[in-house]
Amino acid sequence: MQSSSTLFPVALISAERCGDLIEDVYRLKPANSPDYSVELAVTRLGLFEHPDQRGVPVILLHGSFSNRRFWYSPKGIGLGAYLARAGFDVWIPEMRGHGLSARNQAYRSNRVADYARYDLPAIAAFVREQSGQIPHWIGHSLGGTTLAAALGGQYLGAPGAASVALFGSQVSRTYWPLKVPPVQWSGRLLLKPFEHISGPRFKRGPEDEPIGLVLESMRWHGLFGRFGDAHGNWWTGLKDVEVPVLAVAAVGDEQDPEWACRKLFEQIGSVERKFVCLGREHGFSEDFGHVQMLVSKSAQTEVWPLVADWLRERSTVAEDTLPEAAAG
Repeated sequence: MQSSSTLFPVALISAERCGDLIEDVYRLKPANSPDYSVELAVTRLGLFEHPDQRGVPVILLHGSFSNRRFWYSPKGIGLGAYLARAGFDVWIPEMRGHGLSARNQAYRSNRVADYARYDLPAIAAFVREQSGQIPHWIGHSLGGTTLAAALGGQYLGAPGAASVALFGSQVSRTYWPLKVPPVQWSGRLLLKPFEHISGPRFKRGPEDEPIGLVLESMRWHGLFGRFGDAHGNWWTGLKDVEVPVLAVAAVGDEQDPEWACRKLFEQIGSVERKFVCLGREHGFSEDFGHVQMLVSKSAQTEVWPLVADWLRERSTVAEDTLPEAAAG
């Protein structure tokens, strides 16, 4: 089958109609990481009446234990569908082993470091090739943390990101037992035999998460731990970020509290940046929670328009004329 891209093998694996929307699913095989078996499913949402219409590209990155359905339901409800109907060119990747993305050979060892270093730049390059414009990014929870890692590690910069929005994302919430070396070592020893943590079993979401991701998070929060990997300190690198950044926290978010989200935001060096906290004391109708900040009836009327306005305000740049290459 002929590839849909000149960058690396890409196949259109399905093309369906979802009410007034079209749902095209591509399978990317970038072969840019040590595990050449990695394949990533990326869904494009567009309007059925104007299938070839290309608005400003926006990439939506799901969080842990989740998949593309966080952004739009089978009935066509969600932020992704809302943005598509507003004229944006919406792209929704599913990370390794999530949703339509097959589990790679080294699935149990997958980490945020792999997503940030290899997968996000490949996705950015593909979307840019297809749309002819630099994409905007929106990440929720772990999706936002992955974006922060890609920015701090210099894997994703101006050639691959016109702006970045982080929803409920942080790396500073402290788990004090992990600061005790014997507890850290014991925990890692107990977890290493497992391949994954089951989202459905522990009622965290529809997807599983590889054990490598859990071990990586434990290392970040251990004694002398830092947000980074053996190749660099992402936390320090965030000071050099130049792309516009929107960070959104929620007063009722117990998983990723406001103070921790704000700390990540304040570490980012972008000149153009904005912090929003969703709560009654800040003029919203309720104290939003971790999921409700993007998936709720209140989010539809109060948060989704905020996102669309942010994107429109930063979508005045002319069509991208940079050479076709992976973002970095």
